[in-house]
Order: sequence, then C-alpha cells, then structure tokens
Amino acid sequence: MGPAGRRSPQAVADLAGELGLWVVFGSIHPLTPPHRPHNSLYVVSDEGALAARYDKRYLSNTELSYLYTPGTEPLVFEVDGLRFGTALCIEANFPELFEQYEQMDVDCVLISVMVDDAARAALAPAYATLYNYWVSYSVPAQFGATARARWPPPGQLQSRQLARPADRRHQPGHTGRRHRHRPPPCPPLAPHRTGGPVRQPRRHRRPQKRHAHHLLTGGIRRDRRTVVVLRLTSNK
Repeated sequence: MGPAGRRSPQAVADLAGELGLWVVFGSIHPLTPPHRPHNSLYVVSDEGALAARYDKRYLSNTELSYLYTPGTEPLVFEVDGLRFGTALCIEANFPELFEQYEQMDVDCVLISVMVDDAARAALAPAYATLYNYWVSYSVPAQFGATARARWPPPGQLQSRQLARPADRRHQPGHTGRRHRHRPPPCPPLAPHRTGGPVRQPRRHRRPQKRHAHHLLTGGIRRDRRTVVVLRLTSNK
C-alpha cells in the first residue's frame, strides 16, 4: 500500500478521535515482500488510536492463491465492558467461527461483507439466534437493496436492547458476567435389545426373489447389485 492508500485509514482514525467514536473499518494491511497482505479490520478507539487489528482467517481459493495471506487468531476487544468479536466476508459461511466467539463470551460479533449476497445476509439473524449474541452485518451502500445492513438482536427479540454492563449490574439476580443457558448433553444411545435378531432397516434388506431377474451381478460394480428395471403389475 502506497502513501496515497494509507491516507484513507489515517483520515478515518483522525475523524474517530475528533468525534470521540470507536470505529471498525476494513483495509489492506501490507506485509514485507514477497508476502501478500492481510485482508483486515482495523479497530480505532475514541481517541483516534489503533486499538486492535483482525486479519481474515478464512479465504476463498482466489484470495489464498493470488491476493492475501490468511490470519491466524480471532479478535475480541472490549468497549465500556461490552465484548466484541470480528469477522470478514466469506467467514459468514463458517459456523465454527461464530461458535468460537460464543465460547469466548462475546456480546456482539461485527462482520463486514463486500458482496451483494442476500443469502449470506440471512445468516446473521441465524447466528444471533443460535449463539444468543448480537450480530452486526454491514455491507457497502451499493449493496443495501438486497443485503441490507442489520443488527439482529439475540434470539430475534426485537424489544431487547444491547444493555451496558452498568445497566445489567442493577438488574435483579445479576452476579457479574452473563451466563448463557447451555442445553444438557444428549443422553447416550440405548443398547440393542438382546431378545432376538436385530431387524435390518428396509433399505438394507435383501430383495425378494420375485425381483431377482431384474438385478444384475458380476458387472463393473461387483461389490453391489444394481437395479435396472422394477415394474410392478396388478393381478386383478
């Protein structure tokens, strides 16, 4: 990235400090040659200083082959007691990433996407419901018609607001960090009954003899039978 390319991120950081706002925005983070750059999210504090950087970990085949170097670590940063995770673009397609952030006890995941993909945008409320945290899904303005930027609340409860920790401390029964409800583990499978032979599922039973002439054996696939024609007629 040349001097001209660096001016835009610096301008965003300067404006964040001037307005007293925390800002998260995407940019290219250069590495020493011959390494390709990272595709990154910069986290700028309300003082205009760089607080953290997230490097995209999940890359498409084209990105990995020609464009970027993948990152290696998740990023969680905290603002006024609220914990935020970060993700980029194609990473919306990988549930394990969002599960990891749930295990890291985040309050919200910020994901920035640079494609016009309504189906991908639909994943944001799904993750909010599955993992019970907020999801901020942002796209460029030109893609807002089909993939609107959204901030789905946990569990899609529209009346719920993102409360600050100071508010939560005054709630009845609050004892500190929140604890999400985790379902109990699934019980082990019951053993097979021993009173008689185990009945095979229908698809695994041997075909009846009246259909034997419709089956081929000894062909290219010698390890299985291949059904060619099966025509049932009524005797009435």
